[in-house]
Amino acid sequence: MKLLRAGDQNKEIPAILDERNKIRNLSNYIEDLNPKTLNINTINTIKDLDLKTLPEIDPKIRIGPCISSPGNFFAIGLNYKAHAEETGAEPPKFPVVFNKSVHSIIGPKDEVIIPKNSNKLDHEVEIAMVIGKKAKRISEKDAQNYVFGYCICNDISEREWQKEKGGQWVKGKSGDTFGPLGPYLVTKDEIKDIFNLNLTLDLNGKRRQTGNTGLMIFNFNFLIAHLSSFITLMPGDIITTGTPPGVGLGMSPPNFLKDGDEMILKVDNLGDQKLKVVKEK
Repeated sequence: MKLLRAGDQNKEIPAILDERNKIRNLSNYIEDLNPKTLNINTINTIKDLDLKTLPEIDPKIRIGPCISSPGNFFAIGLNYKAHAEETGAEPPKFPVVFNKSVHSIIGPKDEVIIPKNSNKLDHEVEIAMVIGKKAKRISEKDAQNYVFGYCICNDISEREWQKEKGGQWVKGKSGDTFGPLGPYLVTKDEIKDIFNLNLTLDLNGKRRQTGNTGLMIFNFNFLIAHLSSFITLMPGDIITTGTPPGVGLGMSPPNFLKDGDEMILKVDNLGDQKLKVVKEK
C-alpha cells in the first residue's frame, strides 16, 4: 500500500494510491495516518476495500506529510561510511542517535525555508521507517514485525547550529521546515528488498547525492534492536536512518542551500520529493 495525506496544511485527509496511480479518499474508513491508526488493524481494514469504489481525489491537490502527530522523530547520524568521511568524522562504532522536532515536519513539495539567522543550510536524502506497534528490547530477527512502513525523509540540517553552537545536534536539525516526509508511507510488504534501495538527491538539476541501503553501516533491523534496547518505540514513531555522501558540507569549498534552489529526492519504491528553497520573509 502507498498511503498518503492530501489537502491544505492542517486539513489533510488520509488517502491511498490505487493500481492506476489515482489518489483515493480513505477518510470514511480511517480518521488519519497517525499513532492511533498506524497498526495492523488499519492494514487489514484497507485490504478488504475495493479501491475503485473510493472517491477519487484531484491529482493536483497538495500532498502533505505522510504521517500526522508522531510521538517521536528519531534520526541516525553518520550511517554511511563515505558520508562520515566527507564530514571529517570517523565512522561510528555505535549508531549516532539524535532527535528532530516533530514540528519540523512538512510535505514532500512544500517550501524549505532558510531561517533569517541561518548561513549553512544543507540537505540529506534519507529513508525513514515508521513503527507500527510497541517495540521494547526487540531482536534484529524480529525487527521487521514492528515496522509499519517506509518513506522518504530530507533531513534538512543547519550546519552552523549543529556543529558550532555547542551541545546536541537537535537544534541544527529541527527548524520549522527541516523534516519533509513522503509523498507516500509505503507498507513494508510493497518493498521487495529493503536492503537494496537506491537513494538520490539532485540540486538544480545536478546530482549531489547517490547511495544504496546496502552501504549503511547499521541496517534497519539493527537500528530497531539498538534503539528499542534503550527507548520504548511506539506506533507512529519515525526513525530516519542516515544519508549517503554528497551533502553541501562535504564539498570543497562547502556549498550550502540558497534562495531559489530546487531539490529532487528519489528512492526506489518510495516515490520522490520536489522541494523549493526560499528565504524567510
